[in-house]
Amino acid sequence: MRLKVRPLDLDAAGKTIIILNELDALELGLHPLDRVCINDELTAIINTSSKFVKRREAIVYEEIREILDLKDNQEIDIKPIMTFKSKEHIRNKIDGRELEEEELKEIVGDVVERNLNDLELAAFITALYIRGLSKKEIEGLIKAMTETGNRLDIKRDIIADKHSIGGVPGDKTTMLLVPVIASSGLTIPKTSSRAITSPAGTADRVEILTNVELEKEEIEKVVEKTNGCMVWGGALDLAPADDLFIQIEHPLHLDPMLMPSILSKKKAVNATHVVIDIPAGVGAKIQTFSEAKKLADDFISIGKDLDMIIECGVTFGEQPIGHTIGPALEAREALNTIMGNFSYDLVDKVTSLAGILLEITKKSDNGKDLAFKLLKNKSEDKLREIIEEQGGDPKITPGDIEIGGKTLTIHSKRHGKVIRVSNAQLAKLANTLGCPKDKKAGIIIHKKLGETVKENDRLLTLYAEKNYKLEAAEKKLEDMEPIVVVDNLEKYMLTKKFPEEKVLFLRT
Repeated sequence: MRLKVRPLDLDAAGKTIIILNELDALELGLHPLDRVCINDELTAIINTSSKFVKRREAIVYEEIREILDLKDNQEIDIKPIMTFKSKEHIRNKIDGRELEEEELKEIVGDVVERNLNDLELAAFITALYIRGLSKKEIEGLIKAMTETGNRLDIKRDIIADKHSIGGVPGDKTTMLLVPVIASSGLTIPKTSSRAITSPAGTADRVEILTNVELEKEEIEKVVEKTNGCMVWGGALDLAPADDLFIQIEHPLHLDPMLMPSILSKKKAVNATHVVIDIPAGVGAKIQTFSEAKKLADDFISIGKDLDMIIECGVTFGEQPIGHTIGPALEAREALNTIMGNFSYDLVDKVTSLAGILLEITKKSDNGKDLAFKLLKNKSEDKLREIIEEQGGDPKITPGDIEIGGKTLTIHSKRHGKVIRVSNAQLAKLANTLGCPKDKKAGIIIHKKLGETVKENDRLLTLYAEKNYKLEAAEKKLEDMEPIVVVDNLEKYMLTKKFPEEKVLFLRT
């Protein structure tokens, strides 16, 4: 069917969507969420309208307009597409059958080509969550996800990398670990993600200091000169199916593709030696050490099959890392730390994980000691070199980093000790303040687990760019207790009382 295009000045979050007149769609035997091929080039998912779109007209979103370089009133040809084989494979997984490598390859290929709609992707993710993934399926997904994207071409015998499974706010570890490893002479091309629901992803933090959206050739040049980089992986099209899966996983609060997601991106940068950070404890993704060990064993085993040496570090995950949450505040803290004004839990985590990499690459028998020496003596220069090569100001200071001008300080109502810090509540509070979109928004944490608190001591300082967001965060605090202070734990057996809750801090 020939149709005239009316471009819509809106994007569809990366999806290729075309809107047809309802009668035109029926004439082709199509219904909403069916697929068509446009000009024998591009698969698009259809929606229909009886009023908004005229007969023999098609409205296209920005994604289709850009890919096909379409103009207003330009004619296009659309043809219905029959059911893809990958839909049958998804049904088989729902029924509990293990999928073959070729079947997984077809699913991933259709995901990248946008041949599957969100409902079909959600069915696949849910099936993986309920039925689980065998080792064979994990390796099949990793291979398929790697093959459908770009790969860095870095000619080094050893390529180091690091990844965290996430779940702990304020984790600016990568910003220090990369320059530590790069200053040792090892190569570490770190690609990272932006936050979707968390207060800040590594790319959001690093972007405060330098450009993170580099082309493949630019990254290879930076790494060749500095031994390292810290860039946004989304700009590179490394394992592109992963980003599309993540868009479905987040609203479902499911993460069945944790291992394929991580290892496909490690494979795409040709990593040979990898340390995986597994935060564990109350409030983390992994609650117990037995869960952490099982996950670590799986990473190590699959790493061997991929010719990748993997070791895992189980880290304390019951409170944020360092004292800040939010892109600008975390970048400032990382820069302060690398300049010698240490946040000690951050330093311990960085040197511990970097130490594992230094040991498995045979750089040192005592990796943590070497990592600490590098952090103190060489890593600042290396960080500034990477910042400059990626297009930032190598002379940047913590004071140059702007933070939100709207503030609220939370004070303790009693003396005692901090017995609990809620990762989830602090993350939600930071999101309410505007993170990660408002990069200057965030939280400074003044007191952490085990610390002594006097009455009226500061517990938190909230930062926002806009007054209404600060007011919304203050309102949210009425139903929260992000930092719990008690004067005598033996008298704190009753932690909640409904319908009335005790407030353990004052707002000023």
